[in-house]
Amino acid sequence: METFSAKEFRSTVGAFATGVTVVTTRGDEHAYGMTANAFSSVSLDPPLILVCVINPSEGAEHIARNGVFAVNILSVEQEPMSRYFASRDRPKGRDAFAEVPHRFAASGAPILEGSAAFLDCRLHMTHEAGDHLIFIGEVLELEVADGHEPLLFHGGGYRLLAPPLGV
Repeated sequence: METFSAKEFRSTVGAFATGVTVVTTRGDEHAYGMTANAFSSVSLDPPLILVCVINPSEGAEHIARNGVFAVNILSVEQEPMSRYFASRDRPKGRDAFAEVPHRFAASGAPILEGSAAFLDCRLHMTHEAGDHLIFIGEVLELEVADGHEPLLFHGGGYRLLAPPLGV
């Protein structure tokens, strides 16, 4: 039995620092993207990752229908990109990526230019978990960009990576 509020839960989970990603997908009609920080590696053999997406949502529908997605790990320079893809007022449909520098991965999912890294995936498995869907993707292609520090999120705000401890 819960003895805490949703606000307390969110605040406690917010104590855990995460990276910031934009999850993208592309089907027959157009590309779609959304900001997400619920991302993790799952397995090395085969190479699997997961993203958690609120359900129901446009993002969940697009990933499930298209069967492919890419996780773009954002760099510190891409804070505006994170805000753009988190906004409910952003352009949708064919205009969603009109002003966003990108290229396409082998799966067809958009890869955002300037990202610290990306993983292009084929949908491997989907699990329902409360008010979210957990999409597990098999990694088909990946890339790490040199010289891009990752964008972090902690305590409800964006953060920068600090120098290593003990140096």
